[in-house]
Amino acid sequence: MSQFSLLGKRRFAPFFWTQALGAFNDNAFRSAMVMLVAFQMALDANTVSLYTNLAPALFILPYFLFSATAGQLAEKFEKTRIIRYVKLFEIVAMMIAAIGFFTHHVSLLLVVLFLMGVHSTVFGPIKYSILPQALSRSELVGGNGLVETGTQLAVLIGIIVGNSLMLIAGYGPLASSVTTILVAVVGYFVSRSIPVAPATAPDLRFNWNPLTETMRVLRITREDRAVFNAVLGISWFWFFGTVMIAQLPSYTLLHLGGDGSVSTLVLALFSLGTGVGSLLCERLSGRRVEIGLVPMGAFGLTVFAVDLYFARTGFATVTKLDWHGFLASAGAWRVALDLTMIGVFAGFYVVPLFAFVQSRAPADRLSRVIAGNNIVNALLICMASGFGIALTRWGFTVPQIFLAVGLINVLVAIYIFTLVPEFMMRFITWMLVNTLYRVRVDGLRNIPEEGAALLVCNHVSFMDPLILMASVRRPVRFVMYYRIFNIPVLRFVFRTARAIPIAGRKEDEALMEAAFERIDEALADGELVCIFPEGALTRDGAIAPFRPGVDRILARRPVPVVPLALRGMWGSIFSRRDTALHRMRVPRRFWSRIELVGGEPVPADQANASTLETRVAALRGDHA
Repeated sequence: MSQFSLLGKRRFAPFFWTQALGAFNDNAFRSAMVMLVAFQMALDANTVSLYTNLAPALFILPYFLFSATAGQLAEKFEKTRIIRYVKLFEIVAMMIAAIGFFTHHVSLLLVVLFLMGVHSTVFGPIKYSILPQALSRSELVGGNGLVETGTQLAVLIGIIVGNSLMLIAGYGPLASSVTTILVAVVGYFVSRSIPVAPATAPDLRFNWNPLTETMRVLRITREDRAVFNAVLGISWFWFFGTVMIAQLPSYTLLHLGGDGSVSTLVLALFSLGTGVGSLLCERLSGRRVEIGLVPMGAFGLTVFAVDLYFARTGFATVTKLDWHGFLASAGAWRVALDLTMIGVFAGFYVVPLFAFVQSRAPADRLSRVIAGNNIVNALLICMASGFGIALTRWGFTVPQIFLAVGLINVLVAIYIFTLVPEFMMRFITWMLVNTLYRVRVDGLRNIPEEGAALLVCNHVSFMDPLILMASVRRPVRFVMYYRIFNIPVLRFVFRTARAIPIAGRKEDEALMEAAFERIDEALADGELVCIFPEGALTRDGAIAPFRPGVDRILARRPVPVVPLALRGMWGSIFSRRDTALHRMRVPRRFWSRIELVGGEPVPADQANASTLETRVAALRGDHA
C-alpha cells in the first residue's frame, strides 16, 4: 500500500492538513510582513535591516523559552485538545496581525511574529509525537515523508502567496489579513477531525519553571546515546539548511543575475527537492526505519554543495534576468540540478532521523525528547545565522560559503557516525543487501517491539545475518561462526551490531562457553538474539537438523522464540552453490528475489530444537 493512501485515512489526513495550513500561515504572514516593511513603508535601509534581522530572532526565541513546557503539555494532556487551542490561538494572532497590517504598526507585527513562534513551539512536540500514536511502525517513514513534503510545499506556497498579496496595489494589507485569518479558521475546523490521541504520561508532574524544565528535558534527550546523536544530526540539518537558504537571495542577485522570479525558482527547487527526497525514503527503506539512508544523505549534501560552488564561482555579467532568461543562460541547469539534489539528499538525511527518534525514544518521553530536539535545533539555527554573517564579513563570497558548509558537513558526519557507528553500519548493510538482493518481508510483526526474544532462522549464505539486520527494525544480537564474524569489512558491521562469535567445542571450547554467557546476558537485558541452529551453511539447500544449543539457551533463559525462514537464497551469490565450479550462476542470481518470513512466536515451554526445525521448514516450504 502506497504512503499516499494515508491521505485518505482519518487517523492521518486531518493532522496532515492542519500541519500544512499552519506552516503556510507562518510563512505567508512573515513574508507579507517583510514585504510591507521593505517595500511599502518609507523606512531607511538601516531600519529595514534592523527589522528583517530582528524578525528571525523573535520567531525562534519561544523555542528556547517554551519548548520544555510544550513537551510536558504534549505528554500530560490529550493531544488533539491542545492542537485545537493552538489553532484558536493562531486565529487571535492573525486578527492582531491584521491591525498591524492596516496601521503599519511594525512593533505590533513583531509581537505577532513572537506569538507565531509560540504557536510553532507548542505545536512542535505534538507534530512528531502524535504520528507514532496514529501510525504503525511500517507507516512511520511514509508518514514522516508526507509531513515533511507537505511542510516544504506549504512553506514555499506561503512565501509566494505572502509576497504576492502584500504587493497588490492598494489592497495588500486587506488581502493579506483576510487570507491569513481565513486559513487559520480553516485550520481550526480541520483540526477538529483529528482523532483522539491519549496522553502518554497523564501522571507527569508539571514543572512550570522553564529553566529547570529545559535542563531536565535536555537530560532526558541525552539518556539514549543513539537518540541524542540523531537529534544532533537533525539540528545539523537545520544549521546546514539555514546557512544555504539564507544565502539564496544574495546568490540569486549577485551570482545568477536574477530578479525576484529567479529567487522564487531557486527556493522552489530546493523545497521541491526536499519533498521528493522525503517521499522516496519510504520506497528506498522498504517502509522500515532505515537510518542507513542518513550517511547517503550526508554524502549527497556535500557533493552537490561543493558542485554548487564550482557551478558559479564568479559574479553575474548580466542582471535582472527573469526565470526564463536565467534557465536559458549558460550553466543554469547545472545550478538548478545542484539545488534540487541538495533538497533530495536533505530528505534522505532528515526523514529517517525523525523516524528513528520516534521509534527509539520511549513513548512516555517522546514529546519531551522532541522538545529537547527543538531546543537544540533553535540553538543551531542561531549559530547558523552567526556563521553566515561572520563569513560574509570576513569577505567570503556566497559560493565560498556553500563550499565551506559542504566541507564542514563531512567533518560533522564523520563525528556523528563515529559516536554512533550504528548509522554507518546500517548504511553498509543497506547498500550491500539492496545491491545484491530484492528482499520481500512478511510476518516480521511477530517479532516483539520490546523485551527479550530468541530468533531462529535457516542458514543458507554468508549474507544471512546482513539480510536479517537490514530487515528487522529492532537491533538484533547475532550469534555467528567466528570465521564469518572475522570476514574483512563485514567485521566492522558485525562488531558494531555487537554480534556474538561462537566456535564448536572441538575448535575453541572457551569461545563457545563465552558465547553462551553473552547470549544469556543479552536476553536478560531484554534484547533480541538471533541464532542459526543448523550450525553451518546448508550444503544442498535442505535444512539441516537443528543442534541442541537452542535447548541449552532456553533452559537457562526461557523467552519467546520467533521462527524465521529465508526463501530463495539457495543458489544466490554467497550461498554454497556459488562455488568455483558454479560461478556461471552468479549473473543469473545477482540481485535475486528473496523472501524473509516470520512465524508466530513459540512459548519457551513449547520450544525445542526439533519443534523449531519443523516450524522453520514449514515457513520456508519448497522455496529453497
